[in-house]
Amino acid sequence: MIITVCKGKIHRASVTEAELHYEGSLTVDQDLMDLAGMRPYEQVSVVNVNNGARFETYLIVGERGSGTICLNGAAARLGMKGDKIIIITYGQLEESELAKDYQPKVVFVDEANRPKKA
Repeated sequence: MIITVCKGKIHRASVTEAELHYEGSLTVDQDLMDLAGMRPYEQVSVVNVNNGARFETYLIVGERGSGTICLNGAAARLGMKGDKIIIITYGQLEESELAKDYQPKVVFVDEANRPKKA
């Protein structure tokens, strides 16, 4: 049986921008994407902690070290600068491949979207 699991997550990132008049997507700092094992154009689920909105879009690479988290296009209607969001990617595995010690790549960030030390 194939199951869908959380592959990576950026937890409680702060939205830095919302660009309504931009082709839809989510721009994320490349460093954060790398730490979470996320790839450009990969589908993501986004959960807005402030207003409860949930949506799917895809990733666009943001400048390394910038802390950028930008809601683009229609997603800009679902959040605003300063909102806390959770960005999640998923993968599929055969249930037999899912070791009991499987862990997704989870990145916790501070108020400036810098990775917190574990």
